[in-house]
Amino acid sequence: MPPCGTTTSLLPVILAGGSGTRLWPLSRKHYAKQYLSLDGTTTMLQETVARIGTLPCTSPFVICNEETRFLAAEQMRQIGQDKALILLEPAGRNTAPAIALAALEAVSKGSNPVLLVMPADHKINDADAFAAAVGSALPLALKDQLVTFGITPSRPETGYGYIRRGAAVPDSHAFKVDAFVEKPDLATAEAYIAKGGHYWNSGIFLFRAGRYLAELESFRPDILTACRAAYAGKESDLHFLRFDEAAFLACPEESIDYAVMEKTSASVVVPLDAGWSDIGSWAALWDASDKNSDGNCEIGDVLSLNGSGNYINAGSRLVAAVGLTDMVVVETKDTVFVAPKDRVAEIKGLIAQMTAQDRPELDHHREVYRPWGKYDCIDIGERYQVKRITVNPGAKLSVQKHHHRAEHWIVVRGCARVTRGDETILLAENQSTYIPLGEIHALENPGKIPLELIEVQSGSYLGEDDIVRFEDKYGRS
Repeated sequence: MPPCGTTTSLLPVILAGGSGTRLWPLSRKHYAKQYLSLDGTTTMLQETVARIGTLPCTSPFVICNEETRFLAAEQMRQIGQDKALILLEPAGRNTAPAIALAALEAVSKGSNPVLLVMPADHKINDADAFAAAVGSALPLALKDQLVTFGITPSRPETGYGYIRRGAAVPDSHAFKVDAFVEKPDLATAEAYIAKGGHYWNSGIFLFRAGRYLAELESFRPDILTACRAAYAGKESDLHFLRFDEAAFLACPEESIDYAVMEKTSASVVVPLDAGWSDIGSWAALWDASDKNSDGNCEIGDVLSLNGSGNYINAGSRLVAAVGLTDMVVVETKDTVFVAPKDRVAEIKGLIAQMTAQDRPELDHHREVYRPWGKYDCIDIGERYQVKRITVNPGAKLSVQKHHHRAEHWIVVRGCARVTRGDETILLAENQSTYIPLGEIHALENPGKIPLELIEVQSGSYLGEDDIVRFEDKYGRS
């Protein structure tokens, strides 16, 4: 915790823009692991916010992309973080430019806050130890040091970069950074452990926004120039802050480590021993998860007999297993993935095959989130599609029409206000309506509970891009 008498507030900057595939089929391009509930309760993004609950923090910044903006906003709303500002990267340019955009916004009102930069897809088991480490680092950040947090290694790990510490910083728990080291081979990693003084690189940082921008200007002025140009063209939209796309696309792609931390003389490392993991594979997730007496991590409706050391995740139905040892089994509404735990890295080959086949399972889950709620594609065939649609209380879909399909709506729960051409009608449970092809229409939930309905689409083309919007409260075109 901060030292006695300190009232400095931290501005959390949560990096939530990645789209990993190592945890496929749960993690997908437009539903990456930071938005997943890997323990069956809160999501990784929500856990990232929760672990700073005892620190003196202002409303966070969340950095993500256009495709996941409403998912991020909904997950923040669910935990009472409605005031969180969501910064939308026009494209992925790694961490140095993303943090620069956040820092520019942070200093735009004339202040110079301390930023606590955290990836949204890491797991930390000991939130108290994390808060204590941040609190001990705060005086250094207030003295214009750039703090990174080094994870105390528990094993010789070849999948992480390392930080080699230098001299101790007086009156602190920190050390000067001697060097950032690339991912080592096993022999080198074992030597690091035996020698000591090496930490895993967590990707978590603490520094003043202005100091980061000054260091970026010294070492990578090209990045800062592009980010300033993108920021100059910013536009606010609901909870979102957009930046000039053309200017940002001209920005070089670079990590904060390469752009600043490896070059500055002001970098220090604070050791962190808090049960950290970047959950970079199914095996790592099993290792970081709670297990039963057989060493199995079982999530969802799972029945397991005479098995041990397994990770079994049942997302939508019963998964029954007999005699499995050290296996990964992941079931979702549209996919089942099975692999020995020591061969999960070979998922790269599956991803390559699916990419070549342009498989939709790489991009989206069957259940898709929208700003107004979500839909689940229950069934699809030639010239028809069936969806289960959930509309949040007070939410409204865009006023729209379709060129290639008609729609039937049947309300199964709640109340629907339907605009159909020039008329507006209210539908209660068990009532239905028909939207002809080409008819301008809209759907709204005027009630206090979620509206659930079944939509049956029929026509020659059923793609999501067959929508002509006339009015949309969420700013979609």
